Amino acid sequence: MSFLGKGYLLETDAARELYDAIAELPIVDPHTHANVAEIVENDGWDDIWEVEAATDHYVWALMRDCGVDEELITGDASNREKWNALASVFPQFAGNPTYEWIHLDLRRRFGIEKRISAETADEIWAKTEAQLANDAMQPQQLLEAMNVEVVGSTDDPTDDLEYHERAVDEVSGVDVVPTWRADRAVKIDRPEWTAFVDDLEAATGIETDEFDGFLEALAATHDYFDERGCRASDLGIEQPVSRPVGERRARKVFRRRVVGSSLSEREVGDFQAFLLEFVGELNAENGWVTQLHLGSVRNYRDELFERLGPAAGGDISTQDVEFADALEHFVNEFDGETEIVLYTIDPTHYPTIATMARVFPHVTVGPAWWFNDSPFGMEQQLEYVGTVDLLSQHAGMVSDSRKLLSYGSRFEMFRRSLANVVGKQVERGQVPMDVARELVERLAYERPNELYGF
Repeated sequence: MSFLGKGYLLETDAARELYDAIAELPIVDPHTHANVAEIVENDGWDDIWEVEAATDHYVWALMRDCGVDEELITGDASNREKWNALASVFPQFAGNPTYEWIHLDLRRRFGIEKRISAETADEIWAKTEAQLANDAMQPQQLLEAMNVEVVGSTDDPTDDLEYHERAVDEVSGVDVVPTWRADRAVKIDRPEWTAFVDDLEAATGIETDEFDGFLEALAATHDYFDERGCRASDLGIEQPVSRPVGERRARKVFRRRVVGSSLSEREVGDFQAFLLEFVGELNAENGWVTQLHLGSVRNYRDELFERLGPAAGGDISTQDVEFADALEHFVNEFDGETEIVLYTIDPTHYPTIATMARVFPHVTVGPAWWFNDSPFGMEQQLEYVGTVDLLSQHAGMVSDSRKLLSYGSRFEMFRRSLANVVGKQVERGQVPMDVARELVERLAYERPNELYGF
């Protein structure tokens, strides 16, 4: 089979037929890390490094793994030098989805079929630089070319949504919707939590030095997001905690933290459990989806975090988290009240969340996330979820991407993987072709629209 050819990832005739049915469907992407200002201002990019690697910690981590000096990744080297460094080690990326994503970008968006290497680096740089100067390669034009219908950004509750407001009038054909990401509010044990309390007051004009004001201000940002099209909250936590915690107890913990007292593990957990339930109540009132990204160990490499801060490629996965007991109170408290989408970074946790989704109709297994976002990881997850829960109730796909150009390649990889999984079932006589076609069309487009209410 030719590299990234027509049969890419499609192992059966049925898979090829199913992929043809969904290849051109619009992209609905509920969870990205989109730069909304970049989309609205529509200025575009200058070079291939800027568009493919300047914001992508997946690329950074693999370059480090190949021994590339940090100066040529996140340092002060020029973009041309960084691109040449990436190209020189890019053949070593083979087998990792990043190798396929970037080559797909080159083929689908630039029409370049040359493989990335030290020998082709200069040619690819020149050809992409010339194309990026054209209006057709500006963000809004690319979204149209990729047939993107919805982009869900990720936003702090204190963020000003001016660019989302502008997008309504200035970005045609695409709904750019915010997502209320409340990590900083919940993580009371982190040093940056007090800065969030101050930022919340500045953003809302509501005094947050007392607990009631803190909750009122959080609710005010929730309504502010709702008025601007938000359909979901998000929370990224390593170990979730949910249990009944009264407001009096949460207020006491809040006050202790505000005055600088150290908190016990129990106090931290109680505050997080109270706030998780508070967020669930806000979501139920406004009809939002509750997204939980669970289990990632952030900033595991100390030196990297101290030098570059978060989202620099220093995070890892662990099996050492617990979901069944930890989420039992929350999923029961909001049974039928709000849609809950669970993402887990470690695939060994799929049995827990898939069986939770089987038991609770309003709990959904989120897309294969982060280290699982590959043909292997996606197919493994889809096959498992389809046999334990219902594949038709899976959440579909999100890009989770920081770079706009990758939306098309990420969704193509998912749709091909989905077609391959269901195509095998057709070939084995498990599913009739007409039902299979309806199933893949649902997951590729209809299900995310239904789930998020777009």
